[in-house]
Amino acid sequence: MSKKYVYTFGGGKAEADATMKNLLGGKGANLAEMNQIGLPVPAGFTISTEVCTYYYEHGKSYPPELEQQVKAAIANVEKVMDATFGDTENPLLLSVRSGARVSMPGMMDTVLNLGLNQTTLQAIIKKTDNPRFAYDSYRRFIQMYGNVVLGVEHHSFEEIITEMKTKKGVKLDTDLDVDDLKLLAEQFKAEVKKCIGRDFPEDPKEQLWGGISAVFTSWQTERAIAYRKLNDIPHNWGTAVNVQAMVYGNMGDDSATGVCFTRDPSTGENKFYGEYLINAQGEDVVAGVRTPNEITQLQGEMPEAYADLVKAYQKLEHHYKDMQDIEFTIQQGKLWMLQTRNGKRTAAAAVRIAVEMVKEKILSQKEAILRVDPASLDQLLHPRIDPKVDRNVLCKGLPASPGAAVGKVVFSASDAEAWDERGEKVILVRIETSPDDIKGMAVVQGILTSRGGMTSHAAVVARGMGKTCVAGCGALHIDYKTKQFMVGETVVKEGDFITLDGSKGEIMVGALATIDPELSGEFGEFMEWVEAHRKMAVRANADSPHDAEVARKFGATGIGLCRTEHMFFEGDRIDSVREMILSSTREGMAKALAKLEPMQRQDFKGIFKAMDGYPVTVRLLDPPLHEFLPHTENEMVELSQKIGVSVDVLKKKAGELHEFNPMLGHRGCRLGITFPEIYEMQTRAIMEAACELAGEGVKAIPEIEIPLVSLPEEIKFLRERCEKVAQAVIQASGHDVHYTIGTMIELPRACVAAGQIVEYADFMSFGTNDLTQTTFGFSRDDSGKFLEEYVDNHILPQDPFISIDENGVGLLMEIAVERARAKKPNVDFGICGEHGGDPKSVEFCHKLGLNYVSCSPFRVPIARLAAAQANLKQSTH
Repeated sequence: MSKKYVYTFGGGKAEADATMKNLLGGKGANLAEMNQIGLPVPAGFTISTEVCTYYYEHGKSYPPELEQQVKAAIANVEKVMDATFGDTENPLLLSVRSGARVSMPGMMDTVLNLGLNQTTLQAIIKKTDNPRFAYDSYRRFIQMYGNVVLGVEHHSFEEIITEMKTKKGVKLDTDLDVDDLKLLAEQFKAEVKKCIGRDFPEDPKEQLWGGISAVFTSWQTERAIAYRKLNDIPHNWGTAVNVQAMVYGNMGDDSATGVCFTRDPSTGENKFYGEYLINAQGEDVVAGVRTPNEITQLQGEMPEAYADLVKAYQKLEHHYKDMQDIEFTIQQGKLWMLQTRNGKRTAAAAVRIAVEMVKEKILSQKEAILRVDPASLDQLLHPRIDPKVDRNVLCKGLPASPGAAVGKVVFSASDAEAWDERGEKVILVRIETSPDDIKGMAVVQGILTSRGGMTSHAAVVARGMGKTCVAGCGALHIDYKTKQFMVGETVVKEGDFITLDGSKGEIMVGALATIDPELSGEFGEFMEWVEAHRKMAVRANADSPHDAEVARKFGATGIGLCRTEHMFFEGDRIDSVREMILSSTREGMAKALAKLEPMQRQDFKGIFKAMDGYPVTVRLLDPPLHEFLPHTENEMVELSQKIGVSVDVLKKKAGELHEFNPMLGHRGCRLGITFPEIYEMQTRAIMEAACELAGEGVKAIPEIEIPLVSLPEEIKFLRERCEKVAQAVIQASGHDVHYTIGTMIELPRACVAAGQIVEYADFMSFGTNDLTQTTFGFSRDDSGKFLEEYVDNHILPQDPFISIDENGVGLLMEIAVERARAKKPNVDFGICGEHGGDPKSVEFCHKLGLNYVSCSPFRVPIARLAAAQANLKQSTH
């Protein structure tokens, strides 16, 4: 029995449903599902994602069964739609669209009106008695097929149509008459022949297979690859191809096409949201070539069709239990549903929708928690324009994606990338964006377009990326050649600062002040639910009282990593550190450390106070000493004059401390063993701070962490000294402060020897950044030169410094937990590398049974939600 690759739908019947999106892509599975629940969907069929995989594995050829299965599927469409593909009297025309298992808006290719040629064109004219519609469809087909399938540049066609509109003195494509469109079609075909050296194909069957191949080929376009990398979509998933009977929104003023959302994707407000164009085809709306009408206006223009659309969107939202992104066409008053999918939304909208759907009894709390993407919460933590500043609004567009964006104007995606690489914050200003702009859009602060609506490519991609976007600002007159835009008499040039308010659609000249967001309302309520379902604690990496306060505001229940070396660089204290390093005697070192101790004590007091009642893990000095010495001649001269040590002595000391590979050298516990006075001073400062606060009624819970241990003897040696100091401080203060001493696990040997090391450790924290470095032998600072190629060539599934390498680093972590808990069952385990804020890594840590993850303060809400989701997923399996 041959393998099934093609699945049909239409006439209220379908061979698939929404559960099959891995095989049929989101679009194909949802088209089948809409058929199953009785919505009006043009008949068609879906070619599975397995064919895409086969296509690339077999030199862009197809399974032998496919042609016959496609032929049978076309016969089914012909029967349902009562028309025949390629027929000279009653021709069926088709659309060919992509459809990956997750939405990739605008990234892959589409062909509409397929099957038109000189013969079928005349049949359409006779059948519809509407030659303008027929020629409009024909010129669109030549343009789309010529670009997508035959490789003719899009601008080649645009230049021809622009020249014609200029000659005719009209602004819009809809202003062209039938003779203009007839001439356009001939000019387009001539352009195709000039570019590819052969005539535009007339055979409908050849056209169909050309369209199918083009969609599969578009899976590997540069823009699609870039989008997948940005959104962590596996390259081996492939796309399905959806072939569907055409319905027409461009048959006149009783026809329309549109895109709508069942709720506002920017704010989450429960209101019907979307746009449409009269006498247009679908690509016109999403491409932004005309600024469309707001969806509720359709009620006045086509009341019956609008009423049907409202019933359909309400049915879809309740069926899928999620906000839907819908494409529709109205052909001569009749509504047709072309697509539904879970709509992309801002983080603020995602949270509001989740909370309100619980209140509307559409979702349970657990379902709502699982609905929100943890990584998207990052959008909620960005600033907004300070309400106290004078806005001086230059002009307004559509509020397409909320938040504030401040940056220098650039006019191309490539310039955006180049400026970003040199550290500039930029805003991309375009007439309209295209999928090819994806890499530039990923690095900008915000996006501003003069055309397009709130469902245009720019708006949809910006919302998905969490970028501020103002779209459809018709007052902008953009000149790419001179790299400037004008609004009235005001000229804004490349490099000038502007500020966007994506919530209001406002554009201001200059860099306006911004303020941090307030995390209350629906967000606060949502995070309360998260806390109720979270098992693993979330701490923060914080090195100052301010960072600790921010972390606590975001819901951190402790500090998982306080890096004491960061304190050494503040103000004049670096001079005391250098004095200590340059000292030739133990007495001299002690004198310098005595200067540092009160400074460290104050730092620790501030952090402990901010985290009152929560544990604070303080890592003792970790980096090699040479990092604290000056490196240039001028810096050495300046230091020499400050501390009265000759430049020659400085150079000699720097030479003595030089290491070929300092990250694997004299650092961490090795430094503490060589110079135990340093760790003793830090322990004293920690404990004195905690005891002083105990006298003030503040509960400090210090956890003293010894870094880079690989041998049990190392931690034993240092623990004894630290304990001696801690006990002396407690005895002298009269305050019985509870403290623990543990270690950071960041070396493979420490993982396999964890059963011995744990004998001297009250807790263990994985330093996953260094553990990844030492496991792979990758330098975190240098591996960026080649890791991208590793991911692109599928050697690694993702950058191991972003998401934990579960099969290598993760296996070592598993060994460490297992061996340590076999000896000491209640030992606490956490991680403090930046992986602690990566949702995938958080889920892995939950599975390992870690007590906590720790991450940067602004990623704490992300980790909290990821931890709750990990617990819910585990409890449902």
